[in-house]
Amino acid sequence: MAGRRRFYIKMVASSLVRRRSRMIVALLAVGVGATILSGLITIYYDIPRQMGQEFRSYGANLILVPGEGLSSLSPEMVAQAAAYFPATEIIGVAPYRYHEVKVNEQPFMTAGTELNEVKKTSPFWFVQGRWPQTQREVLIGQEVADHIRLLPGSIFTINGTNALGEKIDEEYSVVGILQTGGAEEAFIFMSFHDFEDMMAEGGKIDVVECSVSATGETMRIIAEEISAALPGVEARLVKRVTESEGTVLTKLQTLIYLVTVIVLLLIMICVATTMMAVVAERRKEIGLKKALGASNESLMIEFMGEGMFLGAAGGIIGAIFGFIFAQEVSVHVFSRSVSFRPLFILITLGVSVIITCLACLLPVHSATGVDPAIVLRDE
Repeated sequence: MAGRRRFYIKMVASSLVRRRSRMIVALLAVGVGATILSGLITIYYDIPRQMGQEFRSYGANLILVPGEGLSSLSPEMVAQAAAYFPATEIIGVAPYRYHEVKVNEQPFMTAGTELNEVKKTSPFWFVQGRWPQTQREVLIGQEVADHIRLLPGSIFTINGTNALGEKIDEEYSVVGILQTGGAEEAFIFMSFHDFEDMMAEGGKIDVVECSVSATGETMRIIAEEISAALPGVEARLVKRVTESEGTVLTKLQTLIYLVTVIVLLLIMICVATTMMAVVAERRKEIGLKKALGASNESLMIEFMGEGMFLGAAGGIIGAIFGFIFAQEVSVHVFSRSVSFRPLFILITLGVSVIITCLACLLPVHSATGVDPAIVLRDE
């Protein structure tokens, strides 16, 4: 048995070497196709993660607001809701508390928040100056700065009434001017600690912006679970973000699917054409083998062996260069690297072998149909 196996391998290898120019062309076709296939599979799998991270730069994709009958959330309720997010996928959770105050007798809205979390949930914010780092430092929107003519480094006084009905008369330092092109430019942002000191209240949150690197469907399920399990919390998807993300993701995955199918068809055509040419060259050899008693099954096994070798060799080449291809595409498009997954090597190898075997079916059928009497008539 071992001897027959060695003889079979030697026969297939000899046949490939004798026609190496044609086989190299077929091998290159399979290798290039497998490279594209492996790269697209890697990108296809990694796109949801890449797109999720890319869309997080446009802001939060879920918000938490008080449930029916409640006017605010507590830190404990926010922590319970955040526990429903996949721990490895949380980008940031930024709570906000709002109150109207006056600056130079003009009304403005202040917002107390965790500024370090805001940097994560709203990376699109552009700050002229710097972010607040110590007590009594604030970030003001461009509209506020234009109205009361403040610049980074300016000192101003906030007036109003706190939660206890007491008058507010607090001085703050402007360290940054916020520019977003949105409603945020009309707010004064400060740390939660400063806000609670000023308002003489604690443990109250109006809204929480959550940025989670997950697909729209996953976020929908999480939002439903939070709303059902925590009566005091209502989770709402930011539809303009999640729907856009889902639409772009679906279109990209469909495009990759179509390109993959076309590439596989081109591999089949190239391999089938090459093998048909090989069969045409070997008609006399095939006729002689059949005249000496070779069965159609043995001929089929021989040609399929050549096809499987081409598929396996091309698959290995494609798996290696496919990851490099996917890495280059991901770095240049998303500015992030893809994750290496050994399973994709086996998938690429398996698909390459299957495709080449399917491509060999027509040439093999042609080879088994050779009539030795007609082929050898001139000899």
